[in-house]
Amino acid sequence: MAELPPAEEINAAEILDKYLSGEIDLICVLGPTASGKTRYAVRLARQINELLSNSQYEKSGCCGSEGPCHPRHGSGGTTSEAQWWGERSERPEPHSTLTSGAEIISADSRQVYRGMDIGTGKDLSEYEEIPYHLMDIVDAGTKYNIFEYQRDFEKAYKDIRDRGGIPILCGGSGLYIEAATCGYSLPEVPANPELRAELEKKSDEELIAQLASLKPLHNSTDYDTRKRLIRALEIAIYEAEHPVQRTSFLPKNTYYIGTLVSREVRNAKIDARLDARLEEGMVEEVRGLLAEGIPAENLIYYGLEYKFLTQYAIGELTFDEMFHQLETAIHQFAKRQMTWFRGMERRGFTIHWLDATLPMEEKIEHITNLINTNN
Repeated sequence: MAELPPAEEINAAEILDKYLSGEIDLICVLGPTASGKTRYAVRLARQINELLSNSQYEKSGCCGSEGPCHPRHGSGGTTSEAQWWGERSERPEPHSTLTSGAEIISADSRQVYRGMDIGTGKDLSEYEEIPYHLMDIVDAGTKYNIFEYQRDFEKAYKDIRDRGGIPILCGGSGLYIEAATCGYSLPEVPANPELRAELEKKSDEELIAQLASLKPLHNSTDYDTRKRLIRALEIAIYEAEHPVQRTSFLPKNTYYIGTLVSREVRNAKIDARLDARLEEGMVEEVRGLLAEGIPAENLIYYGLEYKFLTQYAIGELTFDEMFHQLETAIHQFAKRQMTWFRGMERRGFTIHWLDATLPMEEKIEHITNLINTNN
């Protein structure tokens, strides 16, 4: 195995340069479950913060690279704004001087729930000194939706920016990532009793076909229960009748970094992680939630670990049935996540994929090299 480069040689300054110049206003680390995205995002945030705390960064102005520094970097650059941007048709608006460090915003649809820690893989111990947002913000048993997420993301994003920090979005929920980074205004869809009554008359197959005619079906969780299927249709019909518009304070220039592993490696990591989480007390976590009075159907609604472990806890599945069905479901979920991300690419998103099997230092070095070559 090749010798790993020492951490101090990792150059994250190019990311800061793009951020300060306004070329990017958000870093997004995405990937399927068990691909190491959280660990990578935390390490990247730590590298950025170490760089910011080093006075040499201000003295060198940019990043030690050849060529003019951006004027906002102060003592390091003497070129004018016009010289810097040259013939570019659009000049991004530079960000204010950084006074804080990098902070992570979760893009996970289930980590928002308090008390759902092991099953959602919060791994809060990995963050240590790195601030994080949008975890443990609502009670388990409630139903948090995409509208609420976009609203809360916008608040967290603006707060970090206003304090002079660098926001890093990290997660695997593709819909949440797009809600945060595409800048579309998502309306809060009211209940429509008349529409629901009409939809109740149709079979599941008819409802799924109708939903598919209104939007791509990237994720089967939209229709894994009849109640959820009808709600998904209610939302899709409302959005078709009320076109979305761009919101005022969401990122406009996101730099996407993807953590990628082969299917074989990913499935092996999923299996090992499931074993570890069961050892850690995931069954007890679910039983504790049930003991608090959260209805079983509410936990089943969350899917994956909470669906199958709840069914085991209430006696609907044996342990072996629960384990094997859950294992298969997580494999399928990871595949759907990758399908979503590849769909983003087909729709024009640029995702810079990293080999998640590389040592962490090599991942950081690789992404900074990618950013360098895109200048």
